[in-house]
Amino acid sequence: MHAFLKTGKLAAGGGQAGPSKEKVVRKKAPIPWVEKYRPKTVEEVAYQDEVVSVLKSTLQGADLPNLLFYGPPGTGKTSTILAASRQLFGDLFRQRVLELNASDERGIQVIREKVKTFAQTTVSSTRPDGKPCPPFKIIILDEADSMTNAAQAALRRTMEKQSKTTRFCLICNYVSRIIEPLTSRCSKFRFKPLAQGILLKRLTYICEEENVKYEDSVLETLIGTSEGDLRRAITTLQSAARLRSGEQISKEDIYEITGVVPDKWLTELMEVCATNSYEKLSDFVNLMMAEGYSATQILNQIHDIIMTNNQLNDIQKAAVYERLAMCDHRLIDGGDEYLQVMDLSCTVMKQMGN
Repeated sequence: MHAFLKTGKLAAGGGQAGPSKEKVVRKKAPIPWVEKYRPKTVEEVAYQDEVVSVLKSTLQGADLPNLLFYGPPGTGKTSTILAASRQLFGDLFRQRVLELNASDERGIQVIREKVKTFAQTTVSSTRPDGKPCPPFKIIILDEADSMTNAAQAALRRTMEKQSKTTRFCLICNYVSRIIEPLTSRCSKFRFKPLAQGILLKRLTYICEEENVKYEDSVLETLIGTSEGDLRRAITTLQSAARLRSGEQISKEDIYEITGVVPDKWLTELMEVCATNSYEKLSDFVNLMMAEGYSATQILNQIHDIIMTNNQLNDIQKAAVYERLAMCDHRLIDGGDEYLQVMDLSCTVMKQMGN
């Protein structure tokens, strides 16, 4: 009867359904490439020699100090401490590591309750399988520069009091936003923006693993738009690969995804500024803004072009940059994008005319 209800036909052999021989093949859930190629060990962390050497000595039995990692985004700060924690604790990783970032509530109450409670628990120096294990826990406070001063101040005593059983790792982009009493209790390590060679090597490896086809100079364009941020570069590469789905990735695809203004627009903008004609400049800026480019992105790229422009002297460049700073401030305050780009372009035109 069950077979009849399922298929509409009676199964052979007394109406009983035979055992199904088909195996259910479950597809692996797709993983973002950023997570898939995140360093699994400290040795895989690239271009951060000082912190890697400290963590390697810790893995070989030395004690671990409280750490403060700071530097630009996408340089491996979180990946480094997570890789070291997994190597230190193995299967006990989830019990020994407490990770809090900006998405978690980290006010003074949480520091006093959750963090303090976790820090007070004692741990053994052996794993369940009998292998040796460091007799301390690690509390990772990611994006610590977004914590209030009161919450940071509440950490001070906990750091000192629980030093036997707990190590803290603070991660931030701006070390100046961490209060002085905390920085003095930590070993500070600056994570440098990744060099072009390191980025190129990693992106080439990912392209080979994922069978991504790309035109010449695509990876160089990708590195230029990511500004040393490997996470952004990998995310953009995955987006471009999905966009093309098996076809070759071009430089135009990278520009389209990242929102970077193609060089031809900015080169033409400089040429129009050199004509000293307000009408031509107004028409061209109108046309460029109609393409949907971000005014902030245009200002950033004009900054780089002016820096290498040989037609302007230092005084003229300073006048352009002063106006650029004002326009950027107005954009942050909600100013009209067309007016700010036009204002900066008129200043460039005026300096070129002089």
